[in-house]
Amino acid sequence: MEGEITPRWTYLLVYIALVGLLGATIGVAFIEAGILNLLLALLIAAVKAVLVVLFFMHVRESGPLTRLFIGAGILLLLILIGLILTDYLSRTWV
Repeated sequence: MEGEITPRWTYLLVYIALVGLLGATIGVAFIEAGILNLLLALLIAAVKAVLVVLFFMHVRESGPLTRLFIGAGILLLLILIGLILTDYLSRTWV
């Protein structure tokens, strides 16, 4: 398997970023901001997931077919979340 070799300092920087984002997630949990807590926590979680996928799963160096399938998976996930939200938000609660 040929490809470019990622230097160790890149992994170290990503690790430091993930630990920093973990600290940010913990910090957000202690802030009383209502619905903003959830939105910030989800945003931080999405950034952490993107870092893991790009660097530790080597998607950054992968070919266009792999990126196409990853994009299709993300699109399917967004469609399913949208369908769940339409059902949840359209219900009347007693």
